[in-house]
Amino acid sequence: MLIVADENIPLLDSFFSDFGDIRRVSGRELSPDQVRDADVLLVRSVTRVNRDLLEGSRVRFVGTTTIGTDHVDRFWLESQGIHFCAAPGCNANSVVEYVLAVASLHASRRGLSNWARQSVGIVGAGNVGGLLAQRLERLGFTVVLCDPPRQQAQFDGLDEPSATEFSSLEQALECDLVTLHTPLTRDGEHPTYHLLGAQELATLRSDQLLINSGRGEVIDNAALLARLQQPDAPTVVLDVWENEPKIDLQLLQQVWLGTPHIAGYSLEGKVHGTETIYRALSRFLGLPVRKQAGQYLPQPPLSKLAFTSSAGDDAIQLALHNCYDPRRDDARLRLSMAGDEQQRAQAFDRLRKEYPVRRECSSLKIQLKGSSKSMGEQFRSLGFKVNI
Repeated sequence: MLIVADENIPLLDSFFSDFGDIRRVSGRELSPDQVRDADVLLVRSVTRVNRDLLEGSRVRFVGTTTIGTDHVDRFWLESQGIHFCAAPGCNANSVVEYVLAVASLHASRRGLSNWARQSVGIVGAGNVGGLLAQRLERLGFTVVLCDPPRQQAQFDGLDEPSATEFSSLEQALECDLVTLHTPLTRDGEHPTYHLLGAQELATLRSDQLLINSGRGEVIDNAALLARLQQPDAPTVVLDVWENEPKIDLQLLQQVWLGTPHIAGYSLEGKVHGTETIYRALSRFLGLPVRKQAGQYLPQPPLSKLAFTSSAGDDAIQLALHNCYDPRRDDARLRLSMAGDEQQRAQAFDRLRKEYPVRRECSSLKIQLKGSSKSMGEQFRSLGFKVNI
């Protein structure tokens, strides 16, 4: 069996070498010739999987180690009898921690003594948005959820009854923080392509923070650039961009923080994505599942933080920043944007390919000495391991 796989998928040999030979390829530049003799294709979000790529090949299984599927023509695969599997939720926690780290930095920038005294509008309540809402509510934030497809499904009785209350996009955009977690859809009753255009961006205030770590095309980037050049512009953080990897250099210069589509790039998130597809391929082939992600996670470089009874409200934010500080990724992106458009695009992809190991909060043990019970609960809400 021949497996053609994006070279950026972690632990390919560990999970898949027992199945057959592995051919590593550039996901961005994958061609029909490279996949024609493959039995299995494993990709990430940069590869367009459709008729143009796979027609005439012998591929019978396609797996994407990502939560998104808008890069895959699922209807064509089904029509050809090609089995498809994604990894929904695999890096949801990583993206949530990215948003929390950004929110924490923004609170410090604004001099807020209690970062939870803010409202957060979450647009898209799927695996990422739903998990983020749970974390924020446990921390005491006011959360406003906007998800028209889910709201419609509840109204039509297509979803299980839920206590979730949904709000309009206009209501979400009134919050102190607005964070986007929708898939990219261009058709249907609720398309998300350019969901935030000039009209929506004009409603944002200068004291608001807008974060996009979902899909770049959900925001009209040209309209966003024009809005950021106005004196009353909101603060904006972008992890995803239109036309990746050829991102708008002017827009990068205008945003507060810019990162190269790595919000979900924690080691845990990437390995769980690989594990999900490994399990799916095992089932497809009728083979037992013998491996799991925990076997391959190394010891983190920082394993423990201790706080005394004098620790204040900023202890949680300090722990978050020790796990992940997005300012480092912002600096790396800005420093790499030299040369012409093609050189900058190559640099963007290189930052993703060579991304340093980033661990999640669950890898860090928090020791609290004489601290309050409520502080311990807050640390646990964020996924830290706590000893009191």
